[in-house]
Parts: sequence; C-alpha cells; structure tokens
Amino acid sequence: MKKTIPSDREALWEAHDEEFREPSEIVAYWQDATRIDRRLLEYKVNGRWWRILEESGITLLVTREYEHLLLALCVDEASRPSVTMMRMPHPSGLTVDRSRGVVHVASTRNPNQIFDLVPSRGVMQRLDVRGEPFLDSVLLPMRTRFLPGCLYVHELAMIGDELYANSVGQNAIVRLSPSGNHTRVWWPKCIETREGPVFGRNHLQLNSIAAGDTLEESFFSASTDEVSDVRPGDPVFPVDRRGVIFSASSREPVVRGLTRPHSARNYAQRIWVDNSGYGEVGYVDAGRFQPVNRLPGWTRGLSFFGRIMFVGTSRVLPRFSAYAPGLDAREAQCGIHALDVMSGEILGSIVWPYGSQIFSVEWVPSTFSSGLPFRLDDDTSGESIRDLFYSFNVSEVQE
Repeated sequence: MKKTIPSDREALWEAHDEEFREPSEIVAYWQDATRIDRRLLEYKVNGRWWRILEESGITLLVTREYEHLLLALCVDEASRPSVTMMRMPHPSGLTVDRSRGVVHVASTRNPNQIFDLVPSRGVMQRLDVRGEPFLDSVLLPMRTRFLPGCLYVHELAMIGDELYANSVGQNAIVRLSPSGNHTRVWWPKCIETREGPVFGRNHLQLNSIAAGDTLEESFFSASTDEVSDVRPGDPVFPVDRRGVIFSASSREPVVRGLTRPHSARNYAQRIWVDNSGYGEVGYVDAGRFQPVNRLPGWTRGLSFFGRIMFVGTSRVLPRFSAYAPGLDAREAQCGIHALDVMSGEILGSIVWPYGSQIFSVEWVPSTFSSGLPFRLDDDTSGESIRDLFYSFNVSEVQE
C-alpha cells in the first residue's frame, strides 16, 4: 500500500522550495530584503540639487545605515532624476578604489562584511534569456568578505593601493586584504599601557580616516583621546568638545575641541571634518577647527568634487541626544547638501523626510556607473532583474 505524505510536510517542503528566489534577497543575505517601506525613499530637493549632479557628471553613493540602504543618485541620459538602491545590513563606510574600478562598502553587523561592487558590462549570450536586461553599468556585488564583529568596522579608505578601515572595536586602524585577512597597522599612543595597547574594547570611537598618500601622512578622528571606564555607546559618555584628530605620524592629537567628529578628509592641502554634535562642517587651520557652515542635523558623510563638497546630515537618535549639545533634535533632517567649498554656501540639497541616518557619501563618474540595480518605483523582483543577475558580465578587476 502506497504511503501518503502528510499535507503539513508537503506545505513545509513547498515553502522551502520558494525561499531565496529573489536576487535582492541573495545579494543582501536577507529574506526580508524585498520588504521596504516606500516612505523611506520619498524625498524633497532644494536649490540646484539635480542640476549639480548632472553638470558634474557623477553618480552619488550614499549609505543610510539604520535603514539598511545603499543609495545611488544621478541624472540619467534623458535628464531625469534617478534614485536606485540595494539593501544590505547596516551599511556604513564607503570608498572607491578608482585605479581598479571597485566600490567597497562596509556592512557593520556581527559579523562585519566588506562588499565589493563593480559595474555590469553587458550580459552572457544565453538561449534561455529573452532579450537583454534593461540595466547596464549598474553596480553589482562581485564578492563579500566576512570579518569578526568585534572589529566594529566604521569607515573605509584607500591609502595608496590598499584598503584600510577603522576598527572602532580595537581603537585601531586595520589593513584589509582581498583574501579576507585583517592586520592592525596603527593605533594612538593614548591606548598604550604597561600591559600593552588596549585593543580589547572600544574606548575612543576612532571612526574616520583622512587618507594621505601614505599611512604616515594620514589622520584619524575620534570622540576622545582618554581611556576611561565610561565608554562610547553609554548615554552618559562625555563628548562635548572632547573630540580629536590624531596624526598618524605622531600618534598624538593635532586638533582638539571637537564634538563627536566624523568623516575626516584630506582635501586641497587641508584636513576637513564634520563636527557632528554641532551640525558643522569645516577645516583645520593652525590646529583649530574653522566651521564653514552649520547644517540642519547631525553632520556625517563628506565627499569633494572640485569646488563642491557633499555633506550628509542625520536626525539625532533620541537615546543619544546628549551627544548633540549643539543641535535642536526637532529640526534635524536626513539629507545630503551640496556646498561651495570656498564660501560654504548651500547650493542644493536632497532631504528624506522619513529618513534617519546618513553615514557615508562618495561619488563615481556616471560613465563608470549609473547606479544600483533596484528601484522602488519598479518591480525589483521582476523578470528583467532576474535575467540581469542570471547572466551578467562585470568589468575586469586588476588584482
């Protein structure tokens, strides 16, 4: 007599068979990747925002960490605004290896990941794909590296031809290899004790890299240069004007008086930085911070294109309101602002009313990439997307 399989087992096996069928779920390692509140991508623009991107010929890449979104903003060949996306867990640092043509994105969950994205360049010739996918030159994940969660990777930077990261969890800078290894290469003097450097826990919130031509010519921002029992992440951790910028060569602070500094950059022979707790962006002159503008939100994310700098602002997380003594949390906005480097004047902005946190901002030429594969206003689980991921070619990467 033939045995009948119980219906509950059939249903279970059928459900398993349907799982992980959507490309967005595969690239993000995340079954809920297709489920996104559409309000997160609603935006308002001010000034010459889209004209600036069009005239500059760039695609702007933005990580929105708490919404688990990597965004790309540009103006397409028909002069239409384009906003594309990819979901990944808590994206933070973002940098571009311009010599090899690779975009690196840090995903700061446990374990940490580094996503390597490269542009699609046509598709494979297939008998089982009808027509060519409508997406070309979009950034696709070529590989990802898993790293221990205790590294607590924040920002990424190219120094020379090597990739570096802030290992906030170790109060140190690490060099990352394509094989997935990481090596501690720098730390400030303030963590050294008679028992050795304190690598075992975050004490400084060492969170950004102003990359120089070499590691020794670089600078790093941190919330403090004092190791104490009260650590970053504790709501009572003291921050007001205790932030610093370390010199790699001396391993000592060269700038003091900042409040939760982020996104330090080396540009036009100056060190620039976001003074986040006061919503400021500015540069260092003779060891002092000189603000060029105060913006409506927690400043984080900073990138330069010629005479324009793109600065991110975020809302203030309620549990960390004490970290923003110079801000009115009710007025804080999630957005990107294009400023004139010389005058600090705001030339244009994009604001997401339902957005929360910006972490990194970086650009690539629009000729290099038109953005990311997923659009909120299209069917991101449709046949064209599936065909793209089924048969894509990518640019050759020189190792």
